Amino acid sequence: MSEQILRRSAEQQFQQELDALIAAETYPVPEGWRMSPRSVLTYIMGGKVGDQVITPKYMGDRRIVEICIATLVTDRALLLIGEPGTAKSWLSEHLTAAINGNSTRVIQGTAGTTEEQIRYSWNYAMLLAKGPSFDSLVKSPVYQAMETGTIARIEEISRCASEVQDALISILSEKRISIPELSQEVAAKKGFSVIATANTRDKGVNEMSSALKRRFNIVVLPTPADIQTEVEIVTTRVAQMADSFQLHAALPSQSAVERVVTIFRELRQGQTMDGKYKLKPTSGVLSSAEAISLLINSMALAGSFGSGSVTEEDLASALQGAIVKDEAKDQAAWTEYLENVMRKRGADYAALYAACREQNG
Repeated sequence: MSEQILRRSAEQQFQQELDALIAAETYPVPEGWRMSPRSVLTYIMGGKVGDQVITPKYMGDRRIVEICIATLVTDRALLLIGEPGTAKSWLSEHLTAAINGNSTRVIQGTAGTTEEQIRYSWNYAMLLAKGPSFDSLVKSPVYQAMETGTIARIEEISRCASEVQDALISILSEKRISIPELSQEVAAKKGFSVIATANTRDKGVNEMSSALKRRFNIVVLPTPADIQTEVEIVTTRVAQMADSFQLHAALPSQSAVERVVTIFRELRQGQTMDGKYKLKPTSGVLSSAEAISLLINSMALAGSFGSGSVTEEDLASALQGAIVKDEAKDQAAWTEYLENVMRKRGADYAALYAACREQNG
């Protein structure tokens, strides 16, 4: 049955690695956790336990991950902030999978998220039939995490309205939820915490209050420091995703990945890698996550309608869709990049330039 699921949770996908780490545990395990902080770090950063290879889930600064794990050992909540595509949600999911074995207690922050989704709501049919009772209570993921001493995840917290965000203040301060209708309070068990993520692009949408920020330990996840790291991240994730999607196409060549990452980094930074040419910015983020999606889409094109090998035409089609989001602004920026940068890069980029030029009209 699990093979029919479109996207398996982290604890399902990497169950063998998690089981190996738990079985080989030699360090103290905090109450409510399944493994020690050192083992969680190994799961996230990669390593080896006995004969089991632990694949790296996050390719970045080891110290950042150590700070995240150390925060969750205490009673402080964790807030991951960064540009889109810096693996905030990915890291949040894997931290929770390693610590609790359940990463599915998630609230997705949107403009429509309500306070009830943070605290609790009611099954109104049972409420009318029997009145207020624990049986008619619908528990939020945060409520469930408090009750079981585990971690709840709140994605894109800055997308939630201010009054919804503020519902967390008393929960994170007092570690309990008050239910006035039942004259009861539910206290959190040891191990309870919250991991929230926030996008720097949404900074002005619903600014978090200083009172709420004080309840979090804030960790900023940077974009990949250098092109080699970003290429490694993209290559690894494309291989993992391609296997689960069964795209019937060969993985893109290393040179193809490097070209895509180079184009994205230059447009994202507003200048060429050597700093000699300034570029017009695009409206899109062009993050590592976007590069991964672009290459997966190229593989889907190659597997479904081509020879099974990713061609320059497949890459060009995906690049056009990824970069030109706003027709008026992005079209001009992409055309300028093609003519002033890619065209002058010689044989390595010649075929891709010709395919992109044709797609760009």
